[in-house]
Amino acid sequence: MKKIVISLGGSVLVPSLESNNISRYVSVLKRIAGECRIFIVVGGGGEARRYIRVARELGAGEAAADELGIMVTRLNARLLIAGLGDAAYPRVAETYTEAREFAEAGKIVVMGGITPAQTTDAVSAVLAESVGADLLINATSVNGIYSADPKKDAGAVKHEHLTPQELLDIITGSRMDAGANTVLDIVAGKVIERSGIPLLVLDGRDPENLYRAIVEGAFVGTIVSEESSTPLLS
Repeated sequence: MKKIVISLGGSVLVPSLESNNISRYVSVLKRIAGECRIFIVVGGGGEARRYIRVARELGAGEAAADELGIMVTRLNARLLIAGLGDAAYPRVAETYTEAREFAEAGKIVVMGGITPAQTTDAVSAVLAESVGADLLINATSVNGIYSADPKKDAGAVKHEHLTPQELLDIITGSRMDAGANTVLDIVAGKVIERSGIPLLVLDGRDPENLYRAIVEGAFVGTIVSEESSTPLLS
């Protein structure tokens, strides 16, 4: 059975506790789990940034702020596991070894952050390499990778396809402080380059986009791979 790692942005899953999209995602993820093995890495989203902001105001350094952010990603992961019920392994994986072990149960494996100064996108890239995934998906708050931030630059152009090196060229110089919200961090880009695992970046604000991409092979987004066209799993 194909293996897919999904980096599920906190900004789309839990923009805030009150406006979370967990229930919407649960139904879609359960349907996808019937077609392939899935691993999910959950981001911190708005709640993590709130904690990080307050920590800085209290004089905490970046390392301490990172640790808080990791805690929040794991809380978000716990909420997703609660929503998935029996479809998910009941514990949040805190290491890549645990993720591989939990997957032996045949259930959805969910994890959050692991290492300070790394985003959950980096965690998902390393996880994809660790489990030998066939595809890595980054479900985020935009519908692909752009030449500039489309929320700030009306002239930004969406890339349909990038090589791993072209992706690295785009993300080089991105901010790396706690809570940074960039398309991907440099660690994720480097791991994608060395692993050769194709990456699909798509709009995660509609959970059905995941189902359409994985099960039906229909998507709007950006593919990162050495090949100009990457066959998906349908």
